[in-house]
Amino acid sequence: MTTALIADDEPLLRERLRSHLATLWPQLRVIGDARNGTEALELFELHQPDIVFLDIRMPGMDGIATARALARRAHLVFVTAYDQYALQAFEQGAIDYLVKPVDPLRLADTVQRLQERLASPLAAGNGLDAVLDQLASRLSQRAALPAWLQWIKASVGSSVRLIPVEQVRYLRAEEKYTLVAWEEGEALIRTSIKELGEQLDPGRFVQTHRSVIVNLAYVGAVTRGVNETAQLQLRGSSVTLPVSRSYLHHFRQM
Repeated sequence: MTTALIADDEPLLRERLRSHLATLWPQLRVIGDARNGTEALELFELHQPDIVFLDIRMPGMDGIATARALARRAHLVFVTAYDQYALQAFEQGAIDYLVKPVDPLRLADTVQRLQERLASPLAAGNGLDAVLDQLASRLSQRAALPAWLQWIKASVGSSVRLIPVEQVRYLRAEEKYTLVAWEEGEALIRTSIKELGEQLDPGRFVQTHRSVIVNLAYVGAVTRGVNETAQLQLRGSSVTLPVSRSYLHHFRQM
């Protein structure tokens, strides 16, 4: 039986990955979860799993240091939230990766590749050292930049969803809650719009009104109104959002 270990410091992400794997690969046995690299190595030495899913950023020993310590003794799959900085590092080696939150379709491709690789011994010349060196370099550059919010946790029915911020169309304050509108629907969260605004990349998201923040990627048209106001038409949608005088400067060139 093929075995695997999941190392990630976020319990919800570990649970979701385990659940997806159970659906996509019922024969795979996940022998344990680790919260950091140290725990991952301890569990690895105890169980010797065939596959290790490694979060890149973990407290203490991170995924890069853990991968070096494993020294090609398992098939590795890196899990990262820093796609724009990290993913190019994987191009030169036969190392797979997943972007948080894990997409089941992308994971299905990874499962297929892992099943194919398990049929042959681990290759010594798979470029792991070069990948890890480049990955460490890219993440050190990423660390010098503001750590903008990558996803939003929201309760949808009886489940908790991890909503990638790039899929968020807009945010709107509603009494004690904030409405999150994204590609797949809407959800209410308790985090205030002010607190969310401070965590979002200002290159992507701008405030249009004291109660509204919009993702610029979804703005289709801007219609000027009276008294230095405007209305935003969202791309591919009938939704319009207000722009008050205080925030009109964001759209003067559009």
